[in-house]
Amino acid sequence: MNNEKDILAKKVVERMLKTDEFSKWLGIEIIEIKEGYSKIKMTVRKEMINGFGTAHGGIAFSLADSAFAFACNSDGKITVALDVSISYPKAVKEYDELIAEAKQVNKTNRTGLYLIEIKNQHNELVALFKGTCYKTEKSLF
Repeated sequence: MNNEKDILAKKVVERMLKTDEFSKWLGIEIIEIKEGYSKIKMTVRKEMINGFGTAHGGIAFSLADSAFAFACNSDGKITVALDVSISYPKAVKEYDELIAEAKQVNKTNRTGLYLIEIKNQHNELVALFKGTCYKTEKSLF
């Protein structure tokens, strides 16, 4: 059964997606949203491929960044990235289905630490993203 915080988290993501044209362009689909957590997916398209025949690194980064944003804004307070880093252990190819799972690792009144794993349709880790966020006093609603 969903608790109130998880219901709020879903409303937050619905609100964010109304004006998030970039996430729409990526073709992001929501799998699961909970307080401090998100799981989303997308399929890599031809226009996302670089000159070496693999997905541009910004594609996996952007998917992870969206998962990060959905997870860290889940309480309705506008939250922004302070620091992020990413590693790419495996190349991403056209038509790969990518699933990003963002999990809260640590939280204070003002900051949060999140790890986001991106795996392909074969459950292979293709990117690992770490993000630190800062929570403002501004409400999303």
